[in-house]
Amino acid sequence: MKISSIRFFSLFAAVMLWATTAGAQDMAALRHSMSQRLPVLDQLKTSGAVGENNQGYVEARTPGADTEKVVAAENADRRKVYAAIAAKAGATSEAVAQARARQIAATSAPGVWLQGEDGRWYRKE
Repeated sequence: MKISSIRFFSLFAAVMLWATTAGAQDMAALRHSMSQRLPVLDQLKTSGAVGENNQGYVEARTPGADTEKVVAAENADRRKVYAAIAAKAGATSEAVAQARARQIAATSAPGVWLQGEDGRWYRKE
């Protein structure tokens, strides 16, 4: 099941702002974790060490323990966010992740490595 970008963002915002349920603390912790990691992740993307794959996750393009640690942490948090959005939308986590991958590809800065739907890596111009 594909979900539109508008629906995805609406659901993403709703989940991230989910403040009246028991999951609010978990979502706040996820948001904090991801925002703390963002400068390092952006730097890794700019350097080409990390790219955005076509499944909605980051992927190390050059080996390194520090890079792998950031990638693993980011992907673990993304899985949780995608699962929460999928539960709200009545979609699968995979559909949410792929919608996010398309959005990331469209909005990424020039120079970021992206994986096309055919599996080939390219640098955004």
